[in-house]
Amino acid sequence: MLHMGMNTGLINPYSIVSSDEGGLRLANMPGVNGFGNGKIHTRRKCRNRFVKKNGQCNVQFTNMDEKSQRYIADMFTTCVDIRWRYMFLIFSLVFLLSWLFFGLFFWLIALVHGDLENPSGDENFQPCVLHVNGFIAAFLFSIETQTTIGYGFRCVTEECPIAIFMVVFQSIVGCIIDSFMIGAIMAKMARPKKRAQTLLFSHHAVIAMRDGKLCLMWRVGNLRKSHIVEAHVRAQLIKPRITEEGEYIPLDQIDINVGFDKGLDRIFLVSPITILHEIDEESPLFGISMQDLESSDFEIVVILEGMVEATAMTAQARSSYLASEILWGHRFEPVLFEEKNQYKIDYSHFHKTYEVPSTPRCCAKDLVENKFLPPNTNSFCYENELAFMSRDEDEDDDDRDLDELSPDSRHEYDRLQATIALDQRSYRRESEI
Repeated sequence: MLHMGMNTGLINPYSIVSSDEGGLRLANMPGVNGFGNGKIHTRRKCRNRFVKKNGQCNVQFTNMDEKSQRYIADMFTTCVDIRWRYMFLIFSLVFLLSWLFFGLFFWLIALVHGDLENPSGDENFQPCVLHVNGFIAAFLFSIETQTTIGYGFRCVTEECPIAIFMVVFQSIVGCIIDSFMIGAIMAKMARPKKRAQTLLFSHHAVIAMRDGKLCLMWRVGNLRKSHIVEAHVRAQLIKPRITEEGEYIPLDQIDINVGFDKGLDRIFLVSPITILHEIDEESPLFGISMQDLESSDFEIVVILEGMVEATAMTAQARSSYLASEILWGHRFEPVLFEEKNQYKIDYSHFHKTYEVPSTPRCCAKDLVENKFLPPNTNSFCYENELAFMSRDEDEDDDDRDLDELSPDSRHEYDRLQATIALDQRSYRRESEI
């Protein structure tokens, strides 16, 4: 939550912001008879999302001409996109209808040839299909032919060439149906859409100083150990706009630079990474201050793309941030900690932020034009505190391990330590950071 109209000296610099925070905002309203500070808490109505938090696009198609014909023409994609329940229904209906169709055709052949008039099996009469004396028998023969079961009880004879042709034709049609349905099911199972469920975006985006510049930041993470090959990120700002000619564009899309010109948009997503957008002259956020953010009506859509390592198929994960979900003057809590022989990632801190009161509340344009100097950034910060806490815990573990050594082993350890030069950089004081 953005804290306006409060004394920064009373703000806890390490306060944690919950991810399910409400949309309570401060709005400027005139006081009664000139009295009051002119700021009261109001709840601003949020705009409808263009992209939901789970990545689904909030779009509904209506009045589409020839929608059914177009979807049927692209039947394979339709089968891949529909729900599993409908996929199983189509799968069952296709096979059932094909069995019924060819069963009916074999029954008609038997009817025309007179096989149904000799159910006792006269030795002087040669039927087209042996032991097909009714529709049920013809249906079973159709199933045996298409599925290549071949129980050996019913079979086609040389008496009717049309029956032989239908057996060959049904075998070909059965192979085509099997290939299409199995291919659609495999494509549906292997599609990388579900891979996006294990790619995380932070619940909030933040704006804070980074290397002396005001930056927009959000965090991405991968919950699986399998990598996303050639991972890269993109972002777009979406807001309504009126052109110079008076044309209203409800969803105008503006690219947000996340380091494309420097190659910073391509990431090695092994541990959670904070994506950075420098708010400079080319940024659409260049003229937005902390107060302007309160009343802004825009949405930032963030996209993470890459190839799934297991299938080499391209996966895309999406999310979005409304203006009310951008925290001004906050940074993300660290999630990566170094242990003795490996790095530990604590996802319980993935969505958490802490407040940085020294963040300028003016826009980046004012910082550039007015030559505003941000406060001293060499002071000890929250990330360093956690890093030292983690290192102290490791040293305590080492001390406990030394206490468990025998006197001879402890003496040998002290002798080795005396011969090893200490790394001075590892023992810098906190005030030097």
